[in-house]
Amino acid sequence: MNTPAQTPYVGRFAPSPTGPLHLGSLATALGSFLDARVHQGQWLLRIEDIDEGRCDTASVEHILHTLNRHGLQWQGEVWVQSQRHSVYETVLKHLNILNLTYPCACTRKEIDDANSQRALGENRIYPGTCRHGMPAGREARAIRFRCPVAPIAWLDHRLGRLEDDLNTSSGDFVLKRGDGYWAYHLVVVVDDLASKVTHIVRGEDLADTTARQIAVWKALQGGLDAQTAAQATLIPPSYWHLPVILAEDGQKLSKQTGALAVPEHDPVLNLNTVWQHFGLGKIKATEVTQWLELATPVWANYRAAQAAR
Repeated sequence: MNTPAQTPYVGRFAPSPTGPLHLGSLATALGSFLDARVHQGQWLLRIEDIDEGRCDTASVEHILHTLNRHGLQWQGEVWVQSQRHSVYETVLKHLNILNLTYPCACTRKEIDDANSQRALGENRIYPGTCRHGMPAGREARAIRFRCPVAPIAWLDHRLGRLEDDLNTSSGDFVLKRGDGYWAYHLVVVVDDLASKVTHIVRGEDLADTTARQIAVWKALQGGLDAQTAAQATLIPPSYWHLPVILAEDGQKLSKQTGALAVPEHDPVLNLNTVWQHFGLGKIKATEVTQWLELATPVWANYRAAQAAR
């Protein structure tokens, strides 16, 4: 079986265009870009606009412009999730044939009521009400994935060995909502498989989604048909969850907390700002090409030091 170390390195940056790129997203983009560069691999760009009601074209254009302005140039065409609905539908049908999905009629209130005895702040767990069939007279509100019985373990480049028993942390999770929207945990895996991604470098705020994505990835390892059976040789990607940038109030820097767009006037200053977030010293450069050249060997050393922790 192949491993990420034995196959050509393919990384990606996958922003959601719900607003302009902010410094937190730029940090993730820079980290994933440099990691691909250190490995002389590919760096792909995917626009995760599957929640079309919250996304807009202006944000897509701003993201592309900001990446280009900072010298973060991707390879190949930009992947756009909103153009891939038929692919996701095919995958969902395949998982259903494997008996790995089922329709669920539960409302949010019913799930909340089932979790009423859990402490404040604990994860809401789907109790499996519809796992063996929906109650009579009810209509499906979502399609759920049957979680594997065994816990899922993986090695994160920075966080070390992690393990998650999905049955006690989330329960069977949604792949498609009743209103037609696709869930992140399905589409991100389908697209990573299709683009042969081997390494995922992203923010630590997404670390707790990893087990669900590995579960879906393993379910799809055998390929959908003879043409995609070669994907059976792939294992889930290598993960590296980077520290996130925090706002002054300690909250993660995000669009939801009012993070401002990356300033336009000085891209080298922006790169040094997120660079120092990683605990790395300021790089003296006059333009982005020079900055990225100088940053690449520093990132290689940073990567090695992170693995040794």
